Amino acid sequence: MVDTIRIGVTGLGGLGTPLAREVEAVDGAEVVAVADVSDENRRSAAEEFGVPDRHRYESHEAMLDGADLDGVAIATPHTLHYEQVVAALERGIDTLCEKPLCVDLDHARDLVRRSEASDAALMVGYQRHLSPAFRRAREALDERVGDPQFLSASITQDWITHQRGTWRTNPDLSGGGQLYDTGSHVLDALLWTTGLSPVSVSAQMQFDDDAERVDKQAALDVAFENGAVASVGVSGDAPVVREHLDVWGENGGFRVRGSDWGERDLAFVDGENREHASDHDGEYRDKGRAFVDVIREGAEPPATARDALKVTAVTEAAYESARSGRRVEVDLRTEPRVEAD
Repeated sequence: MVDTIRIGVTGLGGLGTPLAREVEAVDGAEVVAVADVSDENRRSAAEEFGVPDRHRYESHEAMLDGADLDGVAIATPHTLHYEQVVAALERGIDTLCEKPLCVDLDHARDLVRRSEASDAALMVGYQRHLSPAFRRAREALDERVGDPQFLSASITQDWITHQRGTWRTNPDLSGGGQLYDTGSHVLDALLWTTGLSPVSVSAQMQFDDDAERVDKQAALDVAFENGAVASVGVSGDAPVVREHLDVWGENGGFRVRGSDWGERDLAFVDGENREHASDHDGEYRDKGRAFVDVIREGAEPPATARDALKVTAVTEAAYESARSGRRVEVDLRTEPRVEAD
């Protein structure tokens, strides 16, 4: 009989509660502790998941020290992720952190080094790694596309209307705007499905604040090591949710399409301009189930700290480019940066 996987969840005001429901739906897994600075969030989640009073914590660190955990899921504001992940890894606890993993490039580098030196797993909440459409596109890249040369990706969403006044438009908590929020998924999907290494970014943005810290629209031109180029658009001021990813190479291309937040459709286009519906199969595996599998089987997480480093590096370069008006190099080194004297 396999022992029950015991999970703690930090941050119950938004994504944390759905994550906890996903964990609870897995046979042999249970949410046994919750942490949140909000009394109401703690109480509501604890009552839903049957967490006793002694394992309802205001502090993330107190939960890590006070509860017997196999894993912890972190769904707090973005700028809190780094210290909370470090605290879990230092205690040897397997960790699922919602995206973006970090909004600071040095922090992202540090978490790559820490996670790869630790016996504890670090999984990042990029769910497109679990989507049959995106997984099949990645698996078939060499055969159906060849060496990628042109990429186009975008997402639209009525983000700014719904997020004004929340922590997601407070850059001290969010690290930025729409590009660091929903846009992070689009960049990850593009980078992960192709495996390309970005080398530079030029970006234009529309900001929602005078300090130019919270973007609501972003257009990125990304160059890659193999010579490929990508056009990426992220709109947080549109009436509907639409997402696309197109990748083209010497053999043909693939197209991923979707609306709202359901599963995406995949089609391949061959060199004769014939479109073929994807032959991908398999059900979508949610993040909670995937995290339990990582803990139980000791497998590599579907999305890793190295995946997250790429996204943070491109995102930070894009913000710098938009503010400075110049093209900015993408730095994917994992060693600490050394400042010149």
